Amino acid sequence: MEAATRSDEDKLSSALARLAAEDPSLRVEHHAETGQLVIWVMGEAHAEVALERLQRRYGVAVEQREVVIPLRECFTTPSKGHGRHVKQSGGHGQYAVCDIVVEPLPEGSGFEFVDKVVGGAVPRQFVPSVEKGVRAQMARGVRAGYPLVDVRVTLTDGKAHSVDSSDMAFQTAAALALRDAADNAGTALLEPYDEVRVLVADDLVGPVMSDLSARRGRLLGTDQVGDRCVVRAHVPQRELVRYAVDLRAATHGAGTFSRTFAHYEPMPDDLAREVAPRD
Repeated sequence: MEAATRSDEDKLSSALARLAAEDPSLRVEHHAETGQLVIWVMGEAHAEVALERLQRRYGVAVEQREVVIPLRECFTTPSKGHGRHVKQSGGHGQYAVCDIVVEPLPEGSGFEFVDKVVGGAVPRQFVPSVEKGVRAQMARGVRAGYPLVDVRVTLTDGKAHSVDSSDMAFQTAAALALRDAADNAGTALLEPYDEVRVLVADDLVGPVMSDLSARRGRLLGTDQVGDRCVVRAHVPQRELVRYAVDLRAATHGAGTFSRTFAHYEPMPDDLAREVAPRD
C-alpha cells in the first residue's frame, strides 16, 4: 500500500502500529529492498476491514499497489569487461581504467573479489576503490535493475594517472567495466521460491497438488498429520500472491498453509521477457 497524500504518509506508520497491536493476525512489513509497505492479512475481507479502520479511526487514506517480487540477476557465462573513465575539464581531471573478468558462481556463493594486477597498473590504494565500484553496480543491477549475485570479479589490469586518478574515478571505471562485461555475457533473472506446506483433508490432496503444479510448483511430498495431510512444495513467490484467497475458495475455508523462503531459481525466459526494467 501507499499513502494517498503527504499528510496521510505522516500518519500512516503510527496508525499501522496501533492497528497491528489491536489485531495479532495482521502483520506490517516495510520491505527494505522493494521499498514497499506491505500488510499481511488472512484474506481479502480481512484487508478490507483493516483499510476501513485506517480510514475511519485514524483518518488515513491509502492506495493499494501490486506486490513487487524481489528478483535477482546473475551471470550465466564468464565474461570480460573494460571500464574507462576519463574527463578533462580544467584543473584536476578524472582518470581511471580497469579490466575485469567476471565468472558466475554457484547459487548462494555471494560475491568474490580477486586482485591479479601486476606491475602496479592499478595503484594499491585504488584496488579497494575498484571493489567498491563493482559492489555499488551489483546493487543497482546490470540489465534489469535488480541486484546481481553469485559472481567472482577478478581485476586483471588497468591504468592510472599520477594526478587525475582518484577513488571516485576508479569506482566509476569499475562500474562501467561490470556493465561492459554484462553486455558481453549471458545473464538471467532469478526469482524467489518459498517452501509451502498446505494442510488439507485427504480428499483434497489431489486438487491441491494439481493446483500447486499449475503454479509452477515442484512437489516435495506429503505427510500425514492425524486425519489430515500436509502437502509440501517449492513454489515461486509470484505465484503465491493470491494463494490464501484461492486456497480458501478451493477448500471451502478448511485448508490452511504456511510459507518460508527457500531459495532463488532462474526465471523461465518467457516470463523474464515480461519483466519491466527497474529505474
